[in-house]
Amino acid sequence: LSPRTSTPFTRASFAGPQIVVSVYGPDFFGNDVVRGYGAVHVPFIPGRHTRTIAMFVPESTSRLQQFTSWFTGRRPEFTDPKVVAQGEGREVTRVRSQGFVTISFNVM
Repeated sequence: LSPRTSTPFTRASFAGPQIVVSVYGPDFFGNDVVRGYGAVHVPFIPGRHTRTIAMFVPESTSRLQQFTSWFTGRRPEFTDPKVVAQGEGREVTRVRSQGFVTISFNVM
């Protein structure tokens, strides 16, 4: 292969498998609500790998929606985990950072 020849799998076309994490927990009223979403690519290299996932949670866009969701206990959440794994369309979604999750991989 010459240096100008590209491989069939580029970073843009094949990013590899991902693990999507959804964390839920009780709110003040005892309802299970989303505490955060995050995603990380699974490493291919054999060995022990530790990754830190930045978690985020969707937010309502207006004060009225925020009050209504707090009052009813129904906060915004994603229905499809692909939204978390893919970056397409997520730039128009309002989210707030919500901590970190550390995950360890043992790859053989």
